[in-house]
Amino acid sequence: MAIESLDNGQNVSIFQARAVTKVYHSGDLEVRALDGVDLELFESEMLVLLGPSGSGKSTLLNILGGLDRPTSGTVRFKNTDLTRLDETGLTGFRRKHVGFVFQFYNLIPSLTARENVALVTEIATNPMRPEEALSLVGLGHRLDHFPSQLSGGEQQRVAIARAIAKRPEVLLCDEPTGALDSKTGILVLEALVSVNRELGTTTAVITHNRSIKDIAHRVAFFADGKITHVEENQQRLEPAAITW
Repeated sequence: MAIESLDNGQNVSIFQARAVTKVYHSGDLEVRALDGVDLELFESEMLVLLGPSGSGKSTLLNILGGLDRPTSGTVRFKNTDLTRLDETGLTGFRRKHVGFVFQFYNLIPSLTARENVALVTEIATNPMRPEEALSLVGLGHRLDHFPSQLSGGEQQRVAIARAIAKRPEVLLCDEPTGALDSKTGILVLEALVSVNRELGTTTAVITHNRSIKDIAHRVAFFADGKITHVEENQQRLEPAAITW
């Protein structure tokens, strides 16, 4: 089944990355993780970053999220030049505007699903109730279960609920289905699509699984630290309809 497309002509640019380069040094060895990358993310879109391991996807996501800095180039979030912010400014940017979802769930074992999500709501200015965030990802019936009582897919959906509970404008997901089987991975993708659709959260998803690209509004293809091209999906698919 297809889902709606996004008319970028009616949406504003929320991120603008221009000529972004990231170089790491190890002794005399220079590793160019990103090599002059240009990319825009639009408000309320879902973007998939697709490419093999080591192609620069995670490096770019970390720079967009304020977890890392480029060696050169600029990254703007709306009217803010992130490359000019100090560490305090980047911390404030992450706390206010960005939610992160990683391959590993990083839940606190001694806390229930509700309590894991509540940790984020305590530092947010306009948070969702934990129950609301968990219901949005299909876990309204698992509020008081501990991580050890949840499947891998359920734990990842708790992690998504935790990320969105502070109502971030941007959700950055690094291989959110990488540790999951296809059936469980589809449930996680359904949660991400639901968040993007219901909340209008700009969402970027890193993957090396080409099947996942079909749920996105646009797909950025990575190789050797560069974006080789960007494609727009004229007809997006529901997660349950993709061929894993």
